Amino acid sequence: MADLNALADSLVNLTVKEVNELATILKDEHGIEPAAAAVAVAAPGAGGAGGGAAEEQTEFTVMLTSAGAAKLKVVKEVKTLLGIGLKDAKEMVDGAPTAVKEAVSKEEAESLKAALEGVGASVELK
Repeated sequence: MADLNALADSLVNLTVKEVNELATILKDEHGIEPAAAAVAVAAPGAGGAGGGAAEEQTEFTVMLTSAGAAKLKVVKEVKTLLGIGLKDAKEMVDGAPTAVKEAVSKEEAESLKAALEGVGASVELK
C-alpha cells in the first residue's frame, strides 16, 4: 500500500503543466482518453414563469489583463505554465490584455489565475 500512497501524493502535487503532459502521454502512448468531467447544471426553479435557466459555463478563457509591477516574474510564470519559450512568453505578457489559455476547465482556469495573480499579474476569467 505504501507505493499507492506515494503515487497518490505525487498525483496530487502535479502542476497544471505536468497534468497536461501526463494526459498527453496517457492518450498518445497508452490510448487512454481522459473522461469528461461531470458538470452539475442547476435545475430550473419550479413554478418559475421566466425564460430558460442560464447554463453553467464549462469552458473558460484565462485573460492576462496586466503584468503589474513584477513583469519579469509574470513572464517567467507564463513560460512555465504554458511550456513555451521565453520570447513567446514575453510577447504574450507585453501584448496584454491577451488570452493566456482558451477553452479550459474551471479548475484549470482557476489554477492558472491563482498562479499568475501570485506573481502580481491581473487576470480575468471569461
